Amino acid sequence: MSAQQSANQILDQQKIGTWLFAKSEQRIIRKIVPKIPHWIQTYHLTLLTVLWSGVIILSGWLGRGNIAWLWVSSLMIACQYFTDILDGALGRFRNTGLIKWGYYMDHFLDYLFFCSILISYSLISSGYSTYLLFFVMAVFGAYMVNTFLSCQATNKLKIGYFRIGPTEIRIAFIIINALIIFDQTYLKKTIPFVLAVSFIVLSIIVFRTQRYIWKIDMANKTTLK
Repeated sequence: MSAQQSANQILDQQKIGTWLFAKSEQRIIRKIVPKIPHWIQTYHLTLLTVLWSGVIILSGWLGRGNIAWLWVSSLMIACQYFTDILDGALGRFRNTGLIKWGYYMDHFLDYLFFCSILISYSLISSGYSTYLLFFVMAVFGAYMVNTFLSCQATNKLKIGYFRIGPTEIRIAFIIINALIIFDQTYLKKTIPFVLAVSFIVLSIIVFRTQRYIWKIDMANKTTLK
């Protein structure tokens, strides 16, 4: 087995988890990837998240004067969706993927992208809603911490829970943007609900994850006896 194949096994971590649009994504990937121009490389697609994130923050800042700028934010969310699902697939298709670099940068930039959305919301919010957004960032950051810690413990990278995955989260943000544009008070009404629900779901996921890892440890102890 080559070093690259070995790294691929380690860093792909047997991605698991099913979300509503998973099959649709695979169809999109199969159709688009072979048609991507040769001069576009996998790392180009990965790094575009920096651009999308910057424009989202700019849209939030401009949205203080004209809330319609959130349409631009929604467009950037859609753009990041396509570059995010295509970067790794392009590398595998051409066998040119930067496996370790891609694993690191892709997930780090996913977090940066999520933070940019919350920063844009903080720029158009006021009062206690702004402070609550920091708690939302902490809770969603905990989702990522849980994912990577459990991946290290189980060698499985679970990216979907309860039929909800990255795609559905992006769609939710686009819907929220639209609602805010039509009713600017919607953000203040939504943040407490999002915070409460996300915290409850996180608690359930952490409980189930630690129980699963506990069983792995106990099974290993039994095997070693």
